[in-house]
Amino acid sequence: MKLHTGERPHVCDVCGKGFTLKSLLRSHQHLHDGVRLFQCDQCGKSFHRAHALKLHQRVHTGERGYCCPYCTKSFSTRGELSRHLRVHSGEKPYKCETCGKSFNQANTLKSHMRIHTGVRPSRCETCGKCFIQKSSLMMHQKATHSVDTLACVACGIVMPCVDSLRKHLHTHADIPCTCEPCGVQLSSITKLQAHQQHHSVDRPHSCSTCGKSFTSSSYLKVHLKSHSGEKPFSCDICGHRFTQHSSLKSHQAIHTGEKPFICPTCGKGFNNAGNLSRHKRIHTGEKPYSCDTCGRRFNQGNSLKAHQQIHTGEKPYMCDKCGKSFSYLRNLKDHKCFYV
Repeated sequence: MKLHTGERPHVCDVCGKGFTLKSLLRSHQHLHDGVRLFQCDQCGKSFHRAHALKLHQRVHTGERGYCCPYCTKSFSTRGELSRHLRVHSGEKPYKCETCGKSFNQANTLKSHMRIHTGVRPSRCETCGKCFIQKSSLMMHQKATHSVDTLACVACGIVMPCVDSLRKHLHTHADIPCTCEPCGVQLSSITKLQAHQQHHSVDRPHSCSTCGKSFTSSSYLKVHLKSHSGEKPFSCDICGHRFTQHSSLKSHQAIHTGEKPFICPTCGKGFNNAGNLSRHKRIHTGEKPYSCDTCGRRFNQGNSLKAHQQIHTGEKPYMCDKCGKSFSYLRNLKDHKCFYV
């Protein structure tokens, strides 16, 4: 009857938590005294309760008795199944009180909250930089402290950290080098560094809708059409519409087959200068787009945008058959192969 009335007469004198049965209180008190009576004979791990040990042992047996009624996935515990079902229902019960964003798991909310609190518990032992998530730290270490990233472009020597590499570059002060973004030849690394500051130009004209900034009001005016939906330039072959005349001109090359922009390295042709510029980064290794969270770099803006969903927890690509969501479109496509 206590289950129905909600009565919990057995109260823990340490934390004040109440229980319907004295046996449950006794089991709970082991949490405070540190006693772990139930040990796994497979790996030696100990638990406060027999039930917790029983659940753990499924790791060794592979038992997954809780099956999802909507897809083929199965789980070791009822709790895991319950969390998974939110993928299908779309339920997001954990809401951030600061920004209002909702999540389907408590751990995801906890990780998200660090964006607001500024807490960064995962610290890089090499450079001291701190991160919100351990996964972000691991990606940072791979992107920033890997052998490929820390190799000197002039002599190939590998340095232990970014600061050491930066200091080492001064030993090549008189070696000619090329600016990757624009192709300008410079007589030294120091002159290259000074030149590259010109690429970090002032962008005083900001979009009030998305915050993107531009060097001139005319560029901002063109950009605003992407929010208003205005597309005044129409292709007379297929009817596709565009916000800019230059975009229409590039598109029309699809119909004509014209590819006037040729890569000087491999000879591959492209229908517009932008595609050629992005392609060239394959040869130069240039990765101008950097993740503010983990430091990982990318050669395309779209790749960075997709990557950042790892940190935000956003999974915009949902399977229409089972409801499972993915951060990347390619992962959704791979997943759908199972239904073929």
